[in-house]
Amino acid sequence: MSRSIVRQSKFRHVFGQAVKTEQGYDDIRVSKVTWDSSFCAVNPKFLAVIVESSGGGAFLVLPLSKMGRLDKNHPLVTGHAGPVLDIDWCPHNDNILASCSEDTTAMVWQIPDQMGTQPISEPIVVLEGHSKRVGIVTWHPTARNILLTAGSDNLIIIWNVGTGEALISMDDHPDLIYNVSWNRNGSLFCTTCKDRRLRVCDPRKREVVAERMAPHDGIRPMRAIFTRDGNLFTTGFTRMSQRELGLWDPTHFEEPIALLELDTSNGVLLPYYDPDTNMVYLCGKGDSSIRYFEITEEPPYVHYLSTFSSKEPQRGMGFMPKRGVDVSKCEIASHVSLSPHLHLPPLQSDLFQDDLYPDTTGPDPALEPEEWLEGRDEDPILQSMRDGYVPPKSRELKVARKNVLDSRPIPRRSMSSCDGSANLPPQLVDRLLEEVKNLKVTVLSQEKRICDLENKLSKYTNGTA
Repeated sequence: MSRSIVRQSKFRHVFGQAVKTEQGYDDIRVSKVTWDSSFCAVNPKFLAVIVESSGGGAFLVLPLSKMGRLDKNHPLVTGHAGPVLDIDWCPHNDNILASCSEDTTAMVWQIPDQMGTQPISEPIVVLEGHSKRVGIVTWHPTARNILLTAGSDNLIIIWNVGTGEALISMDDHPDLIYNVSWNRNGSLFCTTCKDRRLRVCDPRKREVVAERMAPHDGIRPMRAIFTRDGNLFTTGFTRMSQRELGLWDPTHFEEPIALLELDTSNGVLLPYYDPDTNMVYLCGKGDSSIRYFEITEEPPYVHYLSTFSSKEPQRGMGFMPKRGVDVSKCEIASHVSLSPHLHLPPLQSDLFQDDLYPDTTGPDPALEPEEWLEGRDEDPILQSMRDGYVPPKSRELKVARKNVLDSRPIPRRSMSSCDGSANLPPQLVDRLLEEVKNLKVTVLSQEKRICDLENKLSKYTNGTA
């Protein structure tokens, strides 16, 4: 009677492969700010990297279509008065990026397909609501224009960047927030905090719905992310400073589903999760390796797959959205490492494999901001990976600011000081209101015309017209 002693998994033979030198980037001065951020973000169009900059904060945006040695005159994205701490690409628009900084603000930027030669210094919208530095910025996974920021004032603010207004504010954390992660449909998010608590928060109820004290015994920073099943995957330290990972059910926080010690190192392990394959990639600053695990429903629940090792330690890491991988090379994930540039494909094949590539999250939002705020939840809109993904051309983000005066009643006042009459006749009031309405329409149309002309002028200046 034969018995298989090797666990069956279609990802058991996944291996890492570093790209060639000419397929990476050289001469990038990565920021040296002391903050546990990934310092870079990548999508199917661009790579963004937080860099050293004098006179304020800046980051670099590089097209993935053009690699090699960086031009010293490549324009930066500037605008923050202090060092940039975190950046995040919008999941619904490959040309929109959010940043946050020590200057207590978050900013949203429109990145053109052609960068030109001049720095980008004017954000689409500036989000001001924190009293101390803002260290975390993350987009809602399914709702359009919803952005979350967390600052050293222990405050979490959720914004509608389409109007520039703060929708929700939560002050449930007594100490510094280490990280924030949305669940798959954006109905909840989890946080780790310096007070050693792991929390699950419902933002629309403005309350903490579950929490666990010290999921890891060590006092060093933790990280937590949601899995597709609603469980929480955490990384932290033991009392003996060994790095550790855990898997938790937030409805039964008393005992972990799995708890595994890894090694002894000072670097905080940053987890990157792929919901399509249920795989987690772990990398730490200063490490020269990336470990990957598969989460399953059978014990021990978190299965070690393999380790990719490089010669140089990494300063940061970016995780490509699944729609950006090259299915023709059988890539199941693509990472960008700040020294060097890494890809993690499985075994090569010329055939599309349906079991490796289920439908993945596409760029279309499932909800509008108002729908999400009213309590509606939707899973991400999926798209097939069979034909690969072609990034669309730049789409402009429209910011329509609400006038706070519009919601206030117009006070009645006497006109006697102006023309000696007590009140205007109703017919004249109606005519004046109609004229004001027409003028507003004219002004809006002229503003749109100005924007169109500026965009056209920019294309001619950049030589793309």
